[in-house]
Amino acid sequence: MPINIDNLTYEQLLKLNHQVVERLKFMDSMHTHNEMMQFSPGDKVTFEPHNRERQIGTLVKFNKKTVTVLTEDGQSWNVAPHLLSKANKQKSETKKSKKGKVVNIHGKQ
Repeated sequence: MPINIDNLTYEQLLKLNHQVVERLKFMDSMHTHNEMMQFSPGDKVTFEPHNRERQIGTLVKFNKKTVTVLTEDGQSWNVAPHLLSKANKQKSETKKSKKGKVVNIHGKQ
């Protein structure tokens, strides 16, 4: 779908540029939102920071463009959702109840 911009004025081109940039930002935001919706707060996730070893943690919060992950060693990371993977759960780590997931924090079953 070619659009002829040759006859547009400077002001019209600036307005068009602004509209294009806003549309691209919106599309990026929707894509990020869709990636975030693959996860829920409380999910165990993994990610691999640049030049560091793989991190495992719990997703604790959704931000505008990232999610906050609290790692097993207590560090807090803001991570782009496309860098996350769901972690495999250990049977001893959680157990199902009629009300949902119950996490064993005190070592008692």
